Amino acid sequence: MLVTLKELLTDAKEKQYAVGAFNVPNLEAIRAVIQAAEELNTPVILQHAEVHENLVSIEEIGPVMLAFAQKAKVPVAVHLDHGASYEMCVKAIRMGFTSVMYDASSKPYEVNRDETKEIVKIAHAAGVSVEAELGHIFTSAVGGGEGRGSDSCDDYENLDDIYTDPDLAKAFVEATGVDCLAIGFGTVHGVYLKEPKLDLDRITQIKTKIDLPFVMHGGSGVSEENYRIAIKNGICKINYYTYMNKAAGKAVQDFLADHTENDSVFFDELSLAATDAMKENAKEAMAIFMKP
Repeated sequence: MLVTLKELLTDAKEKQYAVGAFNVPNLEAIRAVIQAAEELNTPVILQHAEVHENLVSIEEIGPVMLAFAQKAKVPVAVHLDHGASYEMCVKAIRMGFTSVMYDASSKPYEVNRDETKEIVKIAHAAGVSVEAELGHIFTSAVGGGEGRGSDSCDDYENLDDIYTDPDLAKAFVEATGVDCLAIGFGTVHGVYLKEPKLDLDRITQIKTKIDLPFVMHGGSGVSEENYRIAIKNGICKINYYTYMNKAAGKAVQDFLADHTENDSVFFDELSLAATDAMKENAKEAMAIFMKP
């Protein structure tokens, strides 16, 4: 069942759980995520990240995502992740995506605010939800996947300068009218190379200023305890991809290790092994996110 992001996150906010949002740059990932959600009877978000255009274009994967969402037995939002241009956001809206993220977080605040406001006008006119980002979210040197240079908390003297400022977030939301906000509080896109230092209290501080669902980017690799605290403090959407992707790679490695050079190995066998591994990994994440 195809639904908007706003519908999903409104319920998550009221009942204090988080909806998993999974990047799906191939058919195996789409099948894995939908099967996982249906087996757990939980809502889910399928995402196409603009940085994955080198793997598959939105024109190719978008209709497949929408078809699976429409046929699913659970509520599914189809979302553009880290849209970097008006053109990509409009393309997703016209295609039938039910939400878009416009990411101008690397630009000056005023530019981010004004450009996001314009996207909100366009999207809301079409009944499409909008996510934006304010503050800095780190990118790992391993599996960052967001097309940015790598960095970590060790690269900054004052983290208050780069994490989401509660007062600025309030002004941003009031000016733009976004439906949810991705906030920076120490998470990392990609693989965590060491234990993350999360400013979980910052989520609560922002919540005192804004009555809105918040989004955690860099959701892979966070401990179950920190997931639970983040959700309790106001996180309603958790982006998750890297560790699901790693699980698929490990499954293929294991499959090949069980075969000798003389054995025939067929791609469809690798595809099924990867799909099953991603499904199980996604189910583990969803089960944590959905705990009341």
